[in-house]
Amino acid sequence: MAEIRSVVQQVLGQLGASREARHYLGQFSGTDSMRFAVVKVGGGVIEQQLEALASALAFLRNLGLMPIILHGAGPQLDAALEEASIVTVKHDGLRVTTPEVMEVLRPVIYRANRAIVSALEEQGVRAQGIQHGVFECDFLDKDLLGLVGEVRRVDLEAIREAVNRSVLPVVACLGESATGQVMNINADIAARELIWAVKPHKIIFLTTTGGLLDESGRVISAISLRTDFANLSSQPWVHSGMLLKLQQIDQILAKLPDSASVSVTSVDNLARELFTHRGAGTLIRKGEAIIELGKFDDETRQRAATLLEQSFGRQLKPGYFDSLELECVLSSESFGAMAIVLKGVDGIPYLDKFAVTPEAQGAGLGAAVWQVLVNRCTRLYWRSRIDNPITQWYYEQADASYTQDRWVAFTKGVHDFDQIRRCKDDCLGREESWQEQRHVR
Repeated sequence: MAEIRSVVQQVLGQLGASREARHYLGQFSGTDSMRFAVVKVGGGVIEQQLEALASALAFLRNLGLMPIILHGAGPQLDAALEEASIVTVKHDGLRVTTPEVMEVLRPVIYRANRAIVSALEEQGVRAQGIQHGVFECDFLDKDLLGLVGEVRRVDLEAIREAVNRSVLPVVACLGESATGQVMNINADIAARELIWAVKPHKIIFLTTTGGLLDESGRVISAISLRTDFANLSSQPWVHSGMLLKLQQIDQILAKLPDSASVSVTSVDNLARELFTHRGAGTLIRKGEAIIELGKFDDETRQRAATLLEQSFGRQLKPGYFDSLELECVLSSESFGAMAIVLKGVDGIPYLDKFAVTPEAQGAGLGAAVWQVLVNRCTRLYWRSRIDNPITQWYYEQADASYTQDRWVAFTKGVHDFDQIRRCKDDCLGREESWQEQRHVR
C-alpha cells in the first residue's frame, strides 16, 4: 500500500492538478473493478509504442485500477499480407477475409496479443492473453466479406475470472461461430460489443494520432454527436477507418447513458485524459444541443451571470448585461458553457466572454460551444490575460496574436493586416467588465 500511495502522489505531482486527479481517482476507485475501463489499443500503438503502452497500463494497475484491454493489429496484418503477396481488399472499412487471409491473420493477432502480455509482465504487471472464447459470431456477409464475423453474443467469463484474480485481461479481436469457425472482427466493432456488455465507466481508444484529426491534421478536441456527427460524416476528409470509427462510437454511445463518453487519445496522454478536466485527445459524447440566444431575458441573464462569476471567480460590474451590443450568445443547454459575442470593428464579431465550468470542460461542452462559435463566426477576435490558464489553448486556436502588457489579443479568420491591427486596438482598449481587476482571468 505504501508503494501505491507513492505512485498516487507521483501522478498528482506530474499532473499539476491534484484536486482534479484526486476527484477522478476517487471516482474510479469506487467503481466495480470489472467496470473501470475498456481500453481499445490500435495496432499502430503496439507496433510503435509498445513499451510506453505497457508503462501507461502498468501505471493504472499500480493505482489499483483494472482496465480491460482489447487490441487490433491492422498495420502488422497489412505488412504480413504484403509479404505473403496477398492483396488487401476492404469494403466500407472492413477487411475481406478469405481463408488465405485468415491463415496469415491468426498468427499476426496471436503475436500482437502475446507482445502486450509480455510487455506488461516486464513492467511487473500480471496479464493474461484471451485470444478466443469472448465473441460468438455469425457470418456478417460470407459472399462479400468472407470470414468476417458479426458478433451475436459476448461471453465475459474469462475476462471476469482474470479481473477477479487481479490479472489484466488482454482480449484479441477474434470470434468463433457456434461450430468453432474462427472469424475476423474489426477491432472497433469488437470494442463496441465488449463495451455494451461491460458498460465501463471509461471508454478509451488509444491511437498513434492521439485523437481524431481534422482536415489540417490537427486533433479535434471534442465532438458532440448531436451537433457534429452529420456534418463530420459528410466531410470528404472523413472516410474509411476514421468514418467507421466515428460511426462505431456513435453506435456505442447510443446504447449507453447520456453521461457516457469515448476518449480517443495517445499513450503518452492517457493519464492526463483520465485524471484532468481538460483531458488530452478527442472527447466524444452524445452531447447537449448548443443553443443560440439573440438576447438575455431575466432568467437567462441570471444563469449567465452565475456561470460567468463562478467560472472567473469575480463579480461582474453592475449593468454589465445592459451595455452589451450582442452579435449572438451561444450556450450549452445546461448553461455549463457559454460564449458571449458582441458586434466588433469592421463587422467582425468580438468574443467578450467564453466561460466553462470545470464539470462542463470535463464533459467537452466548452469545446462543443467553441466549435459552433467558429462555424457561426468565421472571423473573430478576442483578448485574454497572459496568466489565464486557457491562454495557451487560445494560441492554438488563433491565426494571429499580439501581446501588450498583461493582455494577449487574438484573431481568427482575419487576414487583412489593417483589420488585424484595428481588432487588436479595439479589444485591448475595451473597459474591464469586473468589479475588481486584480488577478481577473
